[in-house]
Amino acid sequence: MDAEFMASAPASRPPRWYGIPLRVGLITFLGTLISFAVSLLLAILGTAVVSALRGAHPDMRIAYRHVALPMALTAGGIIFVVAVVMEVRYYRQSKTLSAIERMG
Repeated sequence: MDAEFMASAPASRPPRWYGIPLRVGLITFLGTLISFAVSLLLAILGTAVVSALRGAHPDMRIAYRHVALPMALTAGGIIFVVAVVMEVRYYRQSKTLSAIERMG
């Protein structure tokens, strides 16, 4: 019974290299977008608290230009490098496992 099941199981397709840039780009874009949103929220809250303590009107341009944008760009660069490393590692592992599967 097991031999029949193994014979009818679909063979996995070998990994494709052209999927790596697409996944890396998507992960980098989403991670950068999320980090921008979170850092902007924290920067707006911080700017509002500081301006309330000083008794001045808050200048939200500081939150965008000097806090959120640099943090998002830095996080985007880190996310890009980590995503490339992880995707290349996954591709090489999948390629090796696919070759082992074809041999056995």
